[in-house]
Amino acid sequence: MECLAYRNIGNSKNEGAIGYCDLVKQTRCSGNVGFCKHPEALKKYLSGRGLGWKEGNRRAQEPEIAIARKFSTDLVSQSIIEHASSLPKPFLIVIAFIIVILVGVLTRLTGPELSSSILYLIPISLVTWFTKRWVGIAMSIVSTLTWFIADATSGVIFSHSSLPYWNGVARFGSFFVFTCILAALRRVLEDEKESSRIDSLTRVANRKQFIELADMEIKRAQVDRSPFTVVYIDLDNFKWVNDRFGHSAGDNLLRLVARTIKGNVRETDTVARLGGDEFAILLPGIGAELAEIITGRIQKTNLEVMHKQDWPVTFSMGAATFASPPSTVDEVLKASDELMYGVKKEGKNNIRHEVFGKEERPSVETLRNESNSFLPPFLDRRATDIDHVNSEKRQRGWIRS
Repeated sequence: MECLAYRNIGNSKNEGAIGYCDLVKQTRCSGNVGFCKHPEALKKYLSGRGLGWKEGNRRAQEPEIAIARKFSTDLVSQSIIEHASSLPKPFLIVIAFIIVILVGVLTRLTGPELSSSILYLIPISLVTWFTKRWVGIAMSIVSTLTWFIADATSGVIFSHSSLPYWNGVARFGSFFVFTCILAALRRVLEDEKESSRIDSLTRVANRKQFIELADMEIKRAQVDRSPFTVVYIDLDNFKWVNDRFGHSAGDNLLRLVARTIKGNVRETDTVARLGGDEFAILLPGIGAELAEIITGRIQKTNLEVMHKQDWPVTFSMGAATFASPPSTVDEVLKASDELMYGVKKEGKNNIRHEVFGKEERPSVETLRNESNSFLPPFLDRRATDIDHVNSEKRQRGWIRS
């Protein structure tokens, strides 16, 4: 929303609010946040007639405060789910079983006056969401039996002897349906999460996932000062294959290229399709010398595959090795993309490689201050020689020779 939102309703009689908005509109509008992102907030601001600047400001901030509260609530929920996911599954099953027993005791003590059906859903939900569906069904059976025993021992008198059994069947049916629905919902969410980060055609990472991982690699490189390389690949003459043999052949070609690239890198490396016929590779910890070997092997192998298929497709590749960490992912992609386009301009089917930054040799004290939680135990204050430290790291398996 542009700052026109301010001008469109700038005829309000509340001069105090307008005056205050004049002071803040530049900072608010320049980043498309605040009032410009929430025009209703500005309307509330300007409608606060006679309430003065402070009250007008409070009214304008109401939407942002609501968003902040919702964000904090979502953050807490996400933290709880992540913590529960990290717990051992047998531990979660034991916890769920204990909850069932406690709910059964409560049912026994309160009798039929207090409905406890929703309490049984807690352990069922716990094991269904964080383990397997069949574990949730098993917990549903345990919950049903516990409830049946609690009713049978509570002294409740039924009008017919078959009613407790019917209640048991009905309760298990409800638990079973709930378990199946919750398991299906979890599967849908997992598929959605995967599809948001995986390219559906080639089954490699998509642009979003690549950017996230590249950002993590930049942060890691800022801590341990290790290099990394990003390779940008564009398929030459891909459009010719699409036009000549159809889109199905083009899709098969993209799958084949993705599979070939993955077969020539490590499992810890990331292969991504950025869109169309463009791929990118993130090579953590790979310096200039290894990057040249890897990129050459990837190009050679893919060219052999294309030759076997009689496809006149070649590969223009730009490799950017960062000896010192860049600031942003955009800087990484821009550097490798420009190198790749340089190959395109010079006739395609080649590799252009460049090293950015200089290798840093930080002091031990700098490493201690910036990455205290990452340092191995042997790095104490007596260590002053970085070469000695690296030698110790190699002996202990922290880094490769």
